[in-house]
Amino acid sequence: MNLDNVIAQRENKTIYRDGESVVKLFSEEFNTADVLNEALNTARVEQTGLNIPKLQGVAKVNGQWAIVTEYIEGKPLSQLMAENPDKEDEYLERFVDIQLEIHSHTCEMLNSLRDKMQREISATHAYLDATTRYELHTRLASMHEHKKVCHGDFNPSNVVIKPDGQAFILDWAHATQGNASADAARTYLLLVLDGKEALAEKYLNLFCAKSDTAKQYVQKWIPIVAASQSLKGKPEEKELLLKWADVVEYQ
Repeated sequence: MNLDNVIAQRENKTIYRDGESVVKLFSEEFNTADVLNEALNTARVEQTGLNIPKLQGVAKVNGQWAIVTEYIEGKPLSQLMAENPDKEDEYLERFVDIQLEIHSHTCEMLNSLRDKMQREISATHAYLDATTRYELHTRLASMHEHKKVCHGDFNPSNVVIKPDGQAFILDWAHATQGNASADAARTYLLLVLDGKEALAEKYLNLFCAKSDTAKQYVQKWIPIVAASQSLKGKPEEKELLLKWADVVEYQ
């Protein structure tokens, strides 16, 4: 395994290219269960027929877990948008179409989105009071329970367009089965947190139009998803996320 060619650096992980493979190497303190769950998600989603990098192996390298997948030659949609601002609407439409393609699939072996949201709302007890958590749990319980594949981190940097135009979807660490509108709410939040408020609004309007979903329904998921996202522990994002997580204030 050649770990000389770094192609990306993330918190708690480094991503290398090794020939026709990608090696995602996790830090020693990274939770083993989370690494294995990501590999399992990837294997399960691969069976749906979606275009994703194929899982090639899971290994330990000098005491650190690594996930090895197929290397996909191409450019992320985020890069294409930055390089061709005049084509932003065209790329955004492709982005939404790919997300709708994900949501058209089911994968019964994936974890439940609802169960994950329940756990994550409960885990915010250190900074969300009991009333807010109760309101979030109540709202979550009222939402329709679906079985659609949800990416959980769907943003333009996780879609690679090959030179022949084929799109591949990366990073299935947070994949679940559940309500597609929750997945859309998270994409909206991720775009806003990345400083792309105008793009986020365009995205939400386009997703709702193409999926025939009421915008208000996706927005009802925002406090739930914001509470979940706040657990990622980025101080610069937490204040905004906690404002969104306040169900009463957001209404």
